[in-house]
Amino acid sequence: MNKLELLRTFVRVTELSSFTQAGESLGLPRSTVSEHVQALEAFVGARLLQRTTRKVQATQDGRVLYERSKDLLSHMEELEGLFRQDEAQLAGRIRVDMPNVMARELILPRLPEFMDLHPLIELEISSTDRQVDLLAEGFDCVLRIGAQPDQSVVARLLGSMTMINCASATYLQRYGVPKTLADLAHHQLVHYVRPLGSRSPGFEYVQGNKVHRVPMVGRVTVNSTDAYRLACIGGFGLTQVPVLGIVDLLASGELVAVLPEYPAPALDVSLLYAGQRHLPQRVRVFMDWLAATLQSRL
Repeated sequence: MNKLELLRTFVRVTELSSFTQAGESLGLPRSTVSEHVQALEAFVGARLLQRTTRKVQATQDGRVLYERSKDLLSHMEELEGLFRQDEAQLAGRIRVDMPNVMARELILPRLPEFMDLHPLIELEISSTDRQVDLLAEGFDCVLRIGAQPDQSVVARLLGSMTMINCASATYLQRYGVPKTLADLAHHQLVHYVRPLGSRSPGFEYVQGNKVHRVPMVGRVTVNSTDAYRLACIGGFGLTQVPVLGIVDLLASGELVAVLPEYPAPALDVSLLYAGQRHLPQRVRVFMDWLAATLQSRL
């Protein structure tokens, strides 16, 4: 049995803490994943994973092998592509996560360009507002909007997204158009928080290189960009959103910009990846394509 395949399976099980999820990620039946792990344990002569009814976690020996295996597999992938002069011959699977607005507005419409250039590469695209764990969930790279507190990964800053204050035309007809910050006392704000239950910062604006906040009431709180967009269209209050996600609605007049002199702070857009010395070439090529695609719009 191919020992590299056994290591790949073991690494993915360790990262996902699940035989089932590892199998789905690798395109293997759960039974095959279990067989791979058992074969590897027999080969090294040590128990590598502690299995319970609720989760799977690496033993002390398993953690040591996991760290060594990541470097080994990375080196092997680099070696496999070392003599491939034609990037069209790059092959393998790439797992990436990105916010809904980035996927919908920027990446997916242009993805056929990348796929045509690299017909042997397979992509797994997760599109969610949840902040995934890049390392634990086995992602090769992650696009993220906003501050990056995670020091265990590398963050490549791509640019920033301009924000806009807006509301639906029907809401403004009913409640009037705010002209000053004082007018906000007579308006509602659609609150966006992650996770639900956390405190909303209220209406944010930049003035004199400093971020200010105005507490506002609001009957609707959401935790996803799609729900935020729909709540604004539905007339539930003012919102502060990236211009990128509502260009069509502004053009149609369904949403209307307000208080342009009080913009919310721009949001940084970063590409996160594990701090490995040897990223697989297919991942490097995909990341460079993502950066080029996004930077022209940020």
